[in-house]
Amino acid sequence: MADTQLGLDEAVNLTRTGDVWLFRGSTVADRTIRITTNSPINHVGMSVVIEDMPPLMWHAELGKALPDMWTGAHHRGVQLHDLRDAVVQWTGRYKQRAWWRQLEPAITRDMEDALLKTVARLDGTPFPSTAKLLSRWLHGRVPNLRRRDVKAEATLETAYCAEVVAITYQAMGLLPATKRPNWYDPGRFWSGDDLELSAGHELGDEIAVRVS
Repeated sequence: MADTQLGLDEAVNLTRTGDVWLFRGSTVADRTIRITTNSPINHVGMSVVIEDMPPLMWHAELGKALPDMWTGAHHRGVQLHDLRDAVVQWTGRYKQRAWWRQLEPAITRDMEDALLKTVARLDGTPFPSTAKLLSRWLHGRVPNLRRRDVKAEATLETAYCAEVVAITYQAMGLLPATKRPNWYDPGRFWSGDDLELSAGHELGDEIAVRVS
């Protein structure tokens, strides 16, 4: 990953809707995800920056320490967190390294509307166990199942981080619907993988985020 660094406050001030945040930790679960998916990272979240609200992070995780900004409640699974608080938690309490990638160009109003509809639909969806997460990811890579319409994902029993970002990107028209969302793993959003976005968009190089 690139050596470029930014302080957390500067990165939060610069982030826009659709940017991705990447995390790498050292727990058994973190290493299991990376080894199984051959990925340098184990978690991905997405920035949501709307009007006068503070920047938010849209992701899925097991923890429930932070309030979900969509419902105001504390719960596990798919959540919308204050972005700064989420990065501080992941780098502090979870002891992870963090990187940020900016989406270019900025999204349109129609994309923002699609994002909000996706948040309303998925917020609160439970996070799977590590075993179920890996099973779901492997299931998404079975060729004859990958061709199913992504609309079949409308009612999910569980969802993991990369799947949530993929569903949201597909709803916004940023990812083609040629693969099921559970085909994606966190590493697909790392620059070492050729993630082909739609509508002329692309993600920039990783910028390491320094949290003091």
